[in-house]
Amino acid sequence: MACPICFAYAGAVSYVYEPSYQQIVDMLKLLRSNSPWQANALQFSGGEPTLRNDLPDLVREAKKLGFDHVEVNTNGLRLAEEPEYYRRLLDAGMDTLYLQFDGLREEIYVKLRGRKDLVPIKDKVIENARELNHRSIVLVVTLAKGVNDRDLGDVVRYAVKNKDVVRCVNIQPISMAGRARKEEMRELRITIPDAIKLIEEQTNGIVSRWDWRPVNWPMPVAKGMEIIKNRTYPEFTMHPHCGAATFIVVEEDGSFNPITKYVDVDKFAEIFWNVYYLGVKGRRTRAKLELAKLLPMVKSELLRSLLKDVITKGSYEALGKFMHRIIMIGIMHFMDVWNFDLDRVQRCAIHYATPDNRIISFCTFNNIHRGEVEKKFAIPIKEWEAKTGKKISEYA
Repeated sequence: MACPICFAYAGAVSYVYEPSYQQIVDMLKLLRSNSPWQANALQFSGGEPTLRNDLPDLVREAKKLGFDHVEVNTNGLRLAEEPEYYRRLLDAGMDTLYLQFDGLREEIYVKLRGRKDLVPIKDKVIENARELNHRSIVLVVTLAKGVNDRDLGDVVRYAVKNKDVVRCVNIQPISMAGRARKEEMRELRITIPDAIKLIEEQTNGIVSRWDWRPVNWPMPVAKGMEIIKNRTYPEFTMHPHCGAATFIVVEEDGSFNPITKYVDVDKFAEIFWNVYYLGVKGRRTRAKLELAKLLPMVKSELLRSLLKDVITKGSYEALGKFMHRIIMIGIMHFMDVWNFDLDRVQRCAIHYATPDNRIISFCTFNNIHRGEVEKKFAIPIKEWEAKTGKKISEYA
């Protein structure tokens, strides 16, 4: 599609950046060779990765290299129209669809995506997921002031309605990287606190502004689990201004509440810090006594059972089981040239691999390096069209 807000769109420039199969495999190997932590979660993004017929093979390559979690970032067009292609991705090992989902009104997509027939497409992807027994879709909302800021409550309720396949709503306040002009930024700019307040209003206070925590909240859990299981876990050390999140628990009658109604999450984090500090001092018996305080403070029997599984097993599978019974709502505000913050960049946890053997932080890549990298490995549009037999205009 010719999304006017997209980080990457060939129609806006005079070239096509489309890495070869081997270049992508080499980039995957680069991420897996990273030290001191090998990347264990991966997202295929673009442009639109489902334009590639070899994407299932690339997913398979990622799994062979040891990525635990593989996502595909997509507008959903091909997955709606070709369920067999969707099945091939799942058979190859794809874990999650990161589905563009800006709202439930067509006029939103006209403004943000340049098309007006996309709401049925999103519904069809959800339907296909259900048919294929795929239970891990993230609804990804690009949030713009005056466009879809009054639709967040509806998106949350849509996720609840489809909780059998939807795992998360991830809201991305619009980042004016790339072709955006300063006047557009001023018109469309919206922030994480804005989104939190809007969700409070649009859920009638069920999910309030007090139910959110910064994106680095899991840090004490990772450190405490390090003591409990005597192994290293990924540490969420990113800057707290990069994002915020909460979890909602859906009851049998379809009602929902944030996780803060069932457990004091700040006390929960404090106990894990205590476990960690007692453990590093060699007081493991005392650390285990501290750990015993965790489960009694959880008011929901379901959550207590799921969290017990996570704590005792400490595995990706146990965490996945927990995530399949709740819905996460996250907000991640990527930076642009008008709000660029070096403190945030230095603590970045999301990175691009490039064909010239570099790993570059997300916001730095999109604001500084993207053009240089793409041009270095690009071919002119006319040459690409002659080589592939396709027309760029077919995708606009």
